[in-house]
Amino acid sequence: MKNRMVAVATAVAVAGLVAVAGAPARAEPRRDGGSDRVTVRCAGETVDTAAKIRYRTETTIDAPLRTIWKIQTDVERWPSWQTPVLSSKRLDRGPLRPGSSFRWTTQVPETALNPATTLVVTSTVRQLQHQRCLRWDGPAIGAGLRIDEGVHVWTFTEVDGRVLVRTEETWRGDQVEQDVEFSTAALGEGLKTWLTELKTLAERECERARR
Repeated sequence: MKNRMVAVATAVAVAGLVAVAGAPARAEPRRDGGSDRVTVRCAGETVDTAAKIRYRTETTIDAPLRTIWKIQTDVERWPSWQTPVLSSKRLDRGPLRPGSSFRWTTQVPETALNPATTLVVTSTVRQLQHQRCLRWDGPAIGAGLRIDEGVHVWTFTEVDGRVLVRTEETWRGDQVEQDVEFSTAALGEGLKTWLTELKTLAERECERARR
Protein backbone atom coordinates (compact mmCIF):
# COMPACT_ATOMS: atom_id res chain seq x y z
CA MET A 1 0.00 0.00 0.00
CA LYS A 2 2.72 2.48 0.96
CA ASN A 3 4.71 1.92 -2.25
CA ARG A 4 1.61 2.38 -4.40
CA MET A 5 0.69 5.57 -2.55
CA VAL A 6 4.16 7.03 -3.02
CA ALA A 7 4.05 6.22 -6.74
CA VAL A 8 0.92 8.27 -7.33
CA ALA A 9 1.83 10.84 -4.74
CA THR A 10 4.90 11.66 -6.78
CA ALA A 11 2.54 12.88 -9.42
CA VAL A 12 -1.05 13.52 -8.50
CA ALA A 13 -3.43 15.96 -6.87
CA VAL A 14 -5.78 19.21 -7.40
CA ALA A 15 -9.12 20.25 -8.68
CA GLY A 16 -8.92 17.07 -10.38
CA LEU A 17 -5.36 16.14 -9.34
CA VAL A 18 -2.14 17.90 -8.42
CA ALA A 19 1.13 16.44 -9.45
CA VAL A 20 3.64 16.15 -6.68
CA ALA A 21 7.37 15.65 -6.60
CA GLY A 22 9.11 14.46 -3.52
CA ALA A 23 7.87 14.16 0.02
CA PRO A 24 6.33 17.12 1.85
CA ALA A 25 8.71 18.70 4.32
CA ARG A 26 7.33 21.95 5.69
CA ALA A 27 3.56 21.85 5.53
CA GLU A 28 1.71 21.16 8.75
CA PRO A 29 -0.83 18.57 7.65
CA ARG A 30 -4.01 17.94 9.54
CA ARG A 31 -6.29 15.37 8.04
CA ASP A 32 -9.93 15.23 9.02
CA GLY A 33 -12.54 13.13 7.27
CA GLY A 34 -14.78 16.03 7.83
CA SER A 35 -17.75 17.27 9.73
CA ASP A 36 -19.38 20.34 8.21
CA ARG A 37 -18.20 22.29 11.27
CA VAL A 38 -14.61 22.26 10.05
CA THR A 39 -15.20 21.90 6.32
CA VAL A 40 -13.34 24.45 4.17
CA ARG A 41 -15.81 26.86 2.54
CA CYS A 42 -15.77 29.69 0.00
CA ALA A 43 -18.77 32.00 -0.30
CA GLY A 44 -20.79 29.38 1.58
CA GLU A 45 -19.87 26.56 -0.79
CA THR A 46 -17.67 23.58 -0.01
CA VAL A 47 -16.43 20.32 -1.50
CA ASP A 48 -18.61 17.41 -2.58
CA THR A 49 -19.54 16.13 0.88
CA ALA A 50 -20.99 12.92 -0.57
CA ALA A 51 -17.73 11.98 -2.33
CA LYS A 52 -15.95 8.87 -1.07
CA ILE A 53 -12.50 10.41 -1.56
CA ARG A 54 -11.93 13.50 0.56
CA TYR A 55 -8.95 15.14 2.26
CA ARG A 56 -8.16 18.43 3.96
CA THR A 57 -5.00 19.93 5.39
CA GLU A 58 -3.48 23.31 6.29
CA THR A 59 -0.26 25.23 6.88
CA THR A 60 0.82 28.64 8.14
CA ILE A 61 2.91 30.82 5.83
CA ASP A 62 5.15 33.65 7.00
CA ALA A 63 4.53 35.97 4.06
CA PRO A 64 2.07 38.73 3.14
CA LEU A 65 -1.38 37.60 2.09
CA ARG A 66 -1.09 39.53 -1.18
CA THR A 67 2.06 37.56 -2.10
CA ILE A 68 0.47 34.18 -1.38
CA TRP A 69 -2.70 35.11 -3.25
CA LYS A 70 -0.77 36.29 -6.31
CA ILE A 71 1.25 33.07 -6.48
CA GLN A 72 -1.81 30.88 -6.10
CA THR A 73 -4.03 32.68 -8.59
CA ASP A 74 -1.41 33.16 -11.31
CA VAL A 75 -2.20 29.70 -12.63
CA GLU A 76 -0.04 30.04 -15.75
CA ARG A 77 2.96 30.40 -13.45
CA TRP A 78 2.34 27.05 -11.72
CA PRO A 79 4.89 25.13 -13.83
CA SER A 80 7.65 27.43 -12.54
CA TRP A 81 7.20 26.37 -8.91
CA GLN A 82 5.31 23.08 -9.06
CA THR A 83 7.85 20.81 -10.73
CA PRO A 84 5.41 18.07 -11.86
CA VAL A 85 3.09 20.56 -13.59
CA LEU A 86 4.09 20.36 -17.25
CA SER A 87 1.88 23.16 -18.57
CA SER A 88 -0.91 25.47 -17.46
CA LYS A 89 -2.99 27.74 -19.67
CA ARG A 90 -5.86 30.12 -18.97
CA LEU A 91 -8.88 29.57 -21.18
CA ASP A 92 -10.03 33.17 -20.65
CA ARG A 93 -8.39 36.52 -19.99
CA GLY A 94 -8.14 38.98 -17.13
CA PRO A 95 -8.00 38.41 -13.38
CA LEU A 96 -9.04 35.00 -12.14
CA ARG A 97 -12.76 35.21 -11.28
CA PRO A 98 -15.89 33.04 -11.05
CA GLY A 99 -16.35 31.43 -14.45
CA SER A 100 -12.64 31.48 -15.30
CA SER A 101 -11.23 28.20 -16.62
CA PHE A 102 -7.72 26.86 -17.02
CA ARG A 103 -6.25 23.66 -18.39
CA TRP A 104 -3.08 22.10 -17.06
CA THR A 105 -1.19 18.86 -17.45
CA THR A 106 0.89 16.56 -15.30
CA GLN A 107 2.55 13.18 -15.72
CA VAL A 108 1.25 10.28 -13.66
CA PRO A 109 3.31 7.10 -13.14
CA GLU A 110 1.93 3.61 -13.56
CA THR A 111 0.07 2.26 -10.53
CA ALA A 112 -2.25 -0.63 -9.78
CA LEU A 113 -5.13 1.59 -10.89
CA ASN A 114 -3.73 3.12 -14.07
CA PRO A 115 -0.98 3.00 -16.73
CA ALA A 116 1.62 5.75 -16.96
CA THR A 117 -0.07 8.70 -18.62
CA THR A 118 -0.27 12.47 -18.98
CA LEU A 119 -3.26 13.78 -17.12
CA VAL A 120 -5.17 16.77 -18.52
CA VAL A 121 -7.03 18.71 -15.85
CA THR A 122 -9.66 21.30 -16.78
CA SER A 123 -10.62 23.48 -13.82
CA THR A 124 -13.40 26.08 -13.62
CA VAL A 125 -13.57 28.64 -10.83
CA ARG A 126 -16.99 28.59 -9.17
CA GLN A 127 -16.44 30.90 -6.19
CA LEU A 128 -13.74 33.50 -5.50
CA GLN A 129 -13.45 36.16 -2.82
CA HIS A 130 -10.36 38.30 -3.28
CA GLN A 131 -7.55 37.32 -0.90
CA ARG A 132 -10.02 35.22 1.09
CA CYS A 133 -10.94 32.03 -0.74
CA LEU A 134 -11.16 30.06 -3.98
CA ARG A 135 -13.28 27.12 -5.11
CA TRP A 136 -12.96 25.33 -8.44
CA ASP A 137 -13.99 22.03 -9.94
CA GLY A 138 -13.56 19.90 -13.04
CA PRO A 139 -12.50 16.57 -14.52
CA ALA A 140 -9.02 15.11 -14.95
CA ILE A 141 -8.56 12.82 -17.95
CA GLY A 142 -5.64 10.83 -19.33
CA ALA A 143 -5.15 7.67 -21.36
CA GLY A 144 -6.22 4.95 -18.94
CA LEU A 145 -6.99 7.32 -16.05
CA ARG A 146 -10.04 9.43 -15.30
CA ILE A 147 -11.37 11.43 -12.37
CA ASP A 148 -14.91 12.40 -13.27
CA GLU A 149 -15.02 15.38 -10.93
CA GLY A 150 -12.67 17.00 -8.47
CA VAL A 151 -13.81 19.85 -6.23
CA HIS A 152 -11.11 21.95 -4.55
CA VAL A 153 -11.54 24.72 -1.97
CA TRP A 154 -8.91 27.07 -0.49
CA THR A 155 -9.12 29.67 2.29
CA PHE A 156 -6.55 32.29 3.33
CA THR A 157 -6.76 33.86 6.81
CA GLU A 158 -4.36 36.35 8.41
CA VAL A 159 -3.39 35.25 11.93
CA ASP A 160 -0.82 37.09 14.07
CA GLY A 161 1.08 38.49 11.10
CA ARG A 162 1.12 35.23 9.17
CA VAL A 163 -1.40 33.51 6.89
CA LEU A 164 -3.25 30.30 7.64
CA VAL A 165 -3.90 28.47 4.37
CA ARG A 166 -6.47 25.67 4.49
CA THR A 167 -7.41 23.40 1.61
CA GLU A 168 -9.86 20.58 1.05
CA GLU A 169 -10.56 18.46 -2.03
CA THR A 170 -12.83 15.63 -3.10
CA TRP A 171 -12.74 13.21 -6.03
CA ARG A 172 -15.50 11.23 -7.73
CA GLY A 173 -15.11 8.56 -10.39
CA ASP A 174 -15.50 4.83 -10.83
CA GLN A 175 -11.79 4.28 -11.42
CA VAL A 176 -10.40 6.13 -8.39
CA GLU A 177 -13.19 4.70 -6.23
CA GLN A 178 -11.93 1.17 -6.90
CA ASP A 179 -9.47 1.76 -4.05
CA VAL A 180 -10.72 4.58 -1.85
CA GLU A 181 -7.94 4.24 0.73
CA PHE A 182 -5.21 4.42 -1.90
CA SER A 183 -6.80 7.33 -3.75
CA THR A 184 -7.36 9.26 -0.53
CA ALA A 185 -3.71 8.77 0.47
CA ALA A 186 -2.54 9.95 -2.96
CA LEU A 187 -4.80 13.00 -2.78
CA GLY A 188 -3.51 13.81 0.70
CA GLU A 189 0.14 13.59 -0.27
CA GLY A 190 -0.51 15.86 -3.23
CA LEU A 191 -2.27 18.50 -1.15
CA LYS A 192 0.43 18.51 1.53
CA THR A 193 3.14 18.88 -1.08
CA TRP A 194 1.26 21.71 -2.83
CA LEU A 195 1.11 23.57 0.48
CA THR A 196 4.80 22.96 1.10
CA GLU A 197 5.75 24.35 -2.31
CA LEU A 198 3.43 27.35 -1.91
CA LYS A 199 4.92 28.08 1.52
CA THR A 200 8.49 27.73 0.26
CA LEU A 201 8.01 30.08 -2.69
CA ALA A 202 5.99 32.71 -0.80
CA GLU A 203 8.48 32.89 2.07
CA ARG A 204 11.43 32.99 -0.34
CA GLU A 205 9.89 35.88 -2.28
CA CYS A 206 9.13 37.68 0.98
CA GLU A 207 12.71 37.28 2.17
CA ARG A 208 14.04 38.50 -1.17
CA ALA A 209 11.86 41.62 -0.95
CA ARG A 210 13.27 42.43 2.50
CA ARG A 211 16.86 42.51 1.26
